[in-house]
Formats: sequence, structure tokens, C-alpha cells
Amino acid sequence: MTATVSSLTTAVPVAPEEALSLADYVPYRLVTAAAAVSRLIARAYEDRFGLTIPQWRLMSVLAEGGLTPHAAVTRTAMDKVRVSRAAQDLVERRLVNRTTVRADRRSHRLELTAAGRRLFAEIAPMALAYEAALLSGLAPSEVVTLKRLLGRLEVTATQLAGGETIIP
Repeated sequence: MTATVSSLTTAVPVAPEEALSLADYVPYRLVTAAAAVSRLIARAYEDRFGLTIPQWRLMSVLAEGGLTPHAAVTRTAMDKVRVSRAAQDLVERRLVNRTTVRADRRSHRLELTAAGRRLFAEIAPMALAYEAALLSGLAPSEVVTLKRLLGRLEVTATQLAGGETIIP
């Protein structure tokens, strides 16, 4: 039987020697590592291209194909408001088109424009260079292991939250 968040929320007394240490707490380490990487890369995107992290993240998923805002929320791991703001800014910059879905007039689809695809093509090599620099201290087998383990953590966290498992 798999645990869920509700079964994990019952407080269990912890001995002082087992107390929480942020330096060893994996969720904290993941957040701080992600924040450090995001700050590093955000400076480059913002300074050179005038893009925020949410805008870049949305452009990245749209580069793989158009999406509804709901699907973009899932794929970007951002909340609905952030996706909506990023989309609106990118529409205003004419980097993204928002079109109404014919089958459901209440829904719409987001897609990169030709200008958005050109900008993405310009930024993507820089993003890959940052990734390569960040991973340069790891052996290729460690990179494979890191990516596999991160994927497993994402799946487990999603399952614990009672959500649908989506593998990017």
C-alpha cells in the first residue's frame, strides 16, 4: 500500500538525535538547488532577452507543441495565475498566439508564433550551455543517475499528493 499525504500528516514524536536538519533534508536541498540554478539562468534570460523564468518555461513547453492553459500548468509545474500572466505577457510581445478551441469556445490554445520560435531557437543553445556547465562536475553516469532519480522523486511526490503521474 502506498502512503498518501493524509496518512503522513499524523505527527510522530521524534527523538532529539533524529531532529530535522535542513542541511540533510532532501526537500529543502531540492528547493535551494533549484532556486540557485533559476537565479543564475534568470539573469541571463532577463538581461539579454527580457524574459522572466515563467515566460521562458512556458515558451519551452510550447516549443514542443501548442497546449491549453490547463495542460501548460501541468507541464510547467507552475500555478494557473503564473501561467496566465506569462502567457499574457508573451501574447503582448507577439511571441505566443492564443486561439480559441473550436470544439469548446470557452477554451483556448497557446502556441509559439514564428517570432517566438526564432527567439526560442536563439535561447535554447544558451540554456543547454548552462546545463552543461552545471553538470560539468559530474561523470556522465552520474548525470544519468541524477535525472533518473529526479524523475522518480517527481513521480512519488505526485502520487503522494494524490495527483496524476505525468512523466515529461
